[in-house]
Amino acid sequence: MSESSIKPLINEAIKSSMKSGDKEKTTTLRMAISEIKKEEIDKKSDLNDPEVIAILQRMIKQRKDSSSQFSSAGRKELAEKEEREILNLSEFLPEQLSEPEIEKVVSETISDLNAESPQDIGKVMGALKSKLQGKADMSFVSQTVKQSLSE
Repeated sequence: MSESSIKPLINEAIKSSMKSGDKEKTTTLRMAISEIKKEEIDKKSDLNDPEVIAILQRMIKQRKDSSSQFSSAGRKELAEKEEREILNLSEFLPEQLSEPEIEKVVSETISDLNAESPQDIGKVMGALKSKLQGKADMSFVSQTVKQSLSE
């Protein structure tokens, strides 16, 4: 498998954040590299960009969950730290589609597949996963599909 182009970018960002003294960013990006390396060891091969993106998205999702839990517990400073980590990790993701763009792709896919009921959610999500993986929050895509098919 070929060397990804995102991993070297993260390593360069680690070096520049170390030079600028941004300890929080350095720590966050080192965690990302650690997750990537752990996955590479498990797979016994280098990860490609889509696999690296999936890891970054998983880390962002974890931080969003933590941030909302900290906010609801009144721990504003910890929630803000999680939000800053999300921003640091998001720098390495491809441009995300806006909600209207996602809704457009969802409605086009539903009409292309002639999906009409909630029983078709799996079929629609399968088609959308290949189109939108890495470009959109798949939980939002799933909510949009469920809303569209239950109307």
